[in-house]
Amino acid sequence: MEEDENDSDRGLRLLLAGILLAAIIGGAVDLALDAPDTWWSLHVIYELVLIAASLTGFYFLWRGWFRTRHDLSDTRHELAEQKEQRDAWRASAESALAGLGHAIDARFRAWHLTPAESEVALLLLKGRSHKEIAYLTERSERTVRQHAVSVYQKSHLAGRAALAAFFLDDVRLPSGTGDQNLRASS
Repeated sequence: MEEDENDSDRGLRLLLAGILLAAIIGGAVDLALDAPDTWWSLHVIYELVLIAASLTGFYFLWRGWFRTRHDLSDTRHELAEQKEQRDAWRASAESALAGLGHAIDARFRAWHLTPAESEVALLLLKGRSHKEIAYLTERSERTVRQHAVSVYQKSHLAGRAALAAFFLDDVRLPSGTGDQNLRASS
């Protein structure tokens, strides 16, 4: 898919460049064939303006495409770095995440959440909005809100922040890594 877009984008660039180059060459050839007596006639000035405009357009189009390609390359590089960092973090935290996942699942079962309510609760913990959850779970936003209310009622928690705090309030950074302020606030 991405290569198809690149091919169509490249084709469009080449078409626009070709049109502008044709206008430049055509204007220059027309001026040469007309062999004007004076360079200050309306016809010559008009042709020179068209050639200059085509050259300017050609320059700015190619400069813009070059910058866009460069920016896209930088963005792809940054995304690749972020993916590597995410994957490295996941690999290093895999057992802790699995343990947390089991603990969260056990708590959901203790609260007697249905599978749908558990799914919504987990997505709420991950910071997803009701709209995002509705999209991800292929439910209506109203249904997602009803599930969220049910989760809060069954867990005896006041809302999304209380749900997150229930699971994350006791999470601490290792000593000496800047968690002094977190301990002071709890």
